[in-house]
Amino acid sequence: MGASTDVTIARLTKYLFTAPSWRRSLFIIVLLGLIVDGASIRLGAHGQFLGTLAFTLPALVATLLTKPLINRLGKQITWNRSALLAMACTVFCVIITLCSALASFNLVPLLFACGLGFIFAIRLLVLVAIADYRVPRMVVPALIQPAVGVIVGTLWFSQPFFLFSVVLVLVFGLGCVALIWLIERPLYKAFHIKGLNFINAFIAHNTDGSRSMEDFFREIGEEVYVPQVSLFFKRNEKNGVIMTVPNVHPGPMGEIGGGNLPKVMTRSFTETVLVPHGCATHDFNLVSESEVSKLVDAVKATQAGLEYEGRASIAYRVTFGSVDLMYQRFGETILIVSTRSPAKTEDLDFPLGLAIMAEGRRVYKHVVFIDGHNCMTEITSPVMAGSLIATEYLRAVRTAVEAAAKVPQRMVKVGVAEVPIPFTREQGFGDLGVQVLVVEVDDQQTAYVLLDGNNIEAGVREVIRDAVLEIVDEAEVMTTDSHVVNTITGKNPIGLNVPVAEFLPFILRGVDEAIADLSTAEVAASTACCEQVVVFGSNRIAQLACTVNAMLVYIAPLSFAILLLAFLLSLFAYRALL
Repeated sequence: MGASTDVTIARLTKYLFTAPSWRRSLFIIVLLGLIVDGASIRLGAHGQFLGTLAFTLPALVATLLTKPLINRLGKQITWNRSALLAMACTVFCVIITLCSALASFNLVPLLFACGLGFIFAIRLLVLVAIADYRVPRMVVPALIQPAVGVIVGTLWFSQPFFLFSVVLVLVFGLGCVALIWLIERPLYKAFHIKGLNFINAFIAHNTDGSRSMEDFFREIGEEVYVPQVSLFFKRNEKNGVIMTVPNVHPGPMGEIGGGNLPKVMTRSFTETVLVPHGCATHDFNLVSESEVSKLVDAVKATQAGLEYEGRASIAYRVTFGSVDLMYQRFGETILIVSTRSPAKTEDLDFPLGLAIMAEGRRVYKHVVFIDGHNCMTEITSPVMAGSLIATEYLRAVRTAVEAAAKVPQRMVKVGVAEVPIPFTREQGFGDLGVQVLVVEVDDQQTAYVLLDGNNIEAGVREVIRDAVLEIVDEAEVMTTDSHVVNTITGKNPIGLNVPVAEFLPFILRGVDEAIADLSTAEVAASTACCEQVVVFGSNRIAQLACTVNAMLVYIAPLSFAILLLAFLLSLFAYRALL
């Protein structure tokens, strides 16, 4: 299976970076000015302090004024970004200006004016991308650096320089506006959203936690009706336990959409709640955290008519091809946890999940199917219905369903534990830490270890499971697939940034506490229909990726063409005005 569009979008993160300290940028600005001062000594008294006044001074003024001006408009830009933008524009202006000096000093005014027009276009493009997509509001902040340069150039060179430089700033500015319009056109035509506004929202989310990106997702979203199967454990004099499996995706990133779906669901119930990963890809990302309430309400609505019984089977395993299943029967319900580890384990498409549930419904009233999501080798394509891997899942499920129908059921005990972990989201761990459910039937203890995170580094699942099996008889390790640990890229699995030896003690502690919490339980199950849940929509990610990729292909030649046109117009203006 080739690389998916999710992978293509993830690769775009190579263009993202963190702005260096404003002190470093200012140092480079001052250093460039001094270097130009030294190089212009040959101009005599007329060239004295040319670098400091023509290049360093405008950049310093731009650094100091850009942030306050943008803040007054209700938007944000950091000092680091303001200084970096001023420094980059200084570099461009120096290069353009000094190119003329290599040929003739008479061309310095022309190329300096071109440089001022060019940095105005660059500043305008960057500011509408990172601060406010509305071009008219960013014109004044973008003009600061070239405006100071025009004033210095007018004092330095001949009087007509003022008119000429103003014309060139206008020419390059109009070229930038045309480029912005061309860049935004494909996204607006396909999704009726402004691309630069989306970039503004993305940066705002990463800098101050803004949720404005959800407005875009809601615009392109569509309503779906998804089943959510839950197991309810009732224990005398102890808090109840719910294992519920939503068939929507906990993404796309951070707190946006359903990124923190597991935590939002757990805090919506009085019982202890475990939320493992169901069958859904990024097409089923919730457009807003508020959509989680529809899932919660649907599950709660099924609790009133539950019929509890105190029997279950022991846990068994079945393997078909690359798919390994652990299954356990609870009355007329079957619980199945799937994995392909040590082969990569990725999202299962929703239609495949429906087919799996339909396979189990031939025998059982409810089918709780969990994608263990516990082996990441790289960001890969999801498992789609009709593929070879999908066929392996279906055949393994069919074998498990038929075998589970023949096994005896006995009295069941259940224990649960929640252990916080002292690691951060950036290190791959979500807010829920470790949750462990231990089910004891006929002297067999089975541990369901749920880690709040987005997948597990390849090989780590085996280390954890082997250690847990020294305490219990059977076990499986799962993740919630919470995307709260992802803000830039989709690859931040548990075990990548923190060695397994450092967090394994917390998992083993959770298993011990769950065993100590064991008590006789009754179990029931329900299949809730979650209605009118707004998600990204089928193939929306693919459409968005294709549009973005098309934009990237044409941005470079379009930029070059507009830049060349601006320079040609500059030459005509030079001949006409001087």
